Amino acid sequence: MHEYSLVRAMADRVEEEAHARSATAVHRIAVRIGALSGVEPELFATAFTLCREGLLAGAELEIRRSEAAWDCPECGAGVPAGAVLRCAACGTPARMASGDEILLEQIEMEVP
Repeated sequence: MHEYSLVRAMADRVEEEAHARSATAVHRIAVRIGALSGVEPELFATAFTLCREGLLAGAELEIRRSEAAWDCPECGAGVPAGAVLRCAACGTPARMASGDEILLEQIEMEVP
C-alpha cells in the first residue's frame, strides 16, 4: 500500500509547515488526486486516519479529485477524453494536461 508512504510524506510536510509558522494545530488538509495518479483515494483517506498524530491529531482530510485531460502542446487545443491522443486541428501528439497529480493544495492551521 504505497498510499501510506504518500500520506506519511504529506503529514511530515504539513508538520514542517505548521512548525515553521508556530501553529498550535492543523484543522484541515486539502489534497488533489488525479484519476491517473495511481493513488486510490479511499486507501489514501484510510492511511490518513493512521497518520493523524501530534499537530494533525484533529485534522480533517478533504480529497479533491481531478479527471484526466489532454491538450495539444503546439496549438493548445483540448483533446477530448477517449479520443485518439492526437490534436484534431494540427495532428501533433497530445500531452497530458492534468489527471496524474497528487497535490497538497491547502493547509488550515491555528496560528497564535
